[in-house]
Amino acid sequence: MTDLAGAGEGRDGSGNLIPLGDARRARQKLPITFDRRELDQILRVYGHMVAAGEWRDYAIDHLEDRAVFSVYRRASEVPLFRIVKNPALARKQGLYSVVAATGAILKRGHELARVLAVFDKKLRLVGT
Repeated sequence: MTDLAGAGEGRDGSGNLIPLGDARRARQKLPITFDRRELDQILRVYGHMVAAGEWRDYAIDHLEDRAVFSVYRRASEVPLFRIVKNPALARKQGLYSVVAATGAILKRGHELARVLAVFDKKLRLVGT
């Protein structure tokens, strides 16, 4: 007779019970990530900016509290912009934000497409 206790079942043949609180705590330790739809939208904007010669490199960080897509002109520099997904702000200012190299928040909102629209505008130097 085999011992089923090591195979995920109790000695009486029933499944192991896991307290819901323990399962939630274990799940919360997973890093925040961008899903496929979000990455598609971000990479579409990134592709346009690379084609325009504005951006050359990117990095993706999946942290415990947020996910960050950073864009660079050169890999050795600080990021020009960071696209941040922060679930803690989902019900307040919005899940997504675009942050400039200076730390200024350029756009924040609940929909990624609207936040990424900040890159649609052409920024020009105004002559004085």
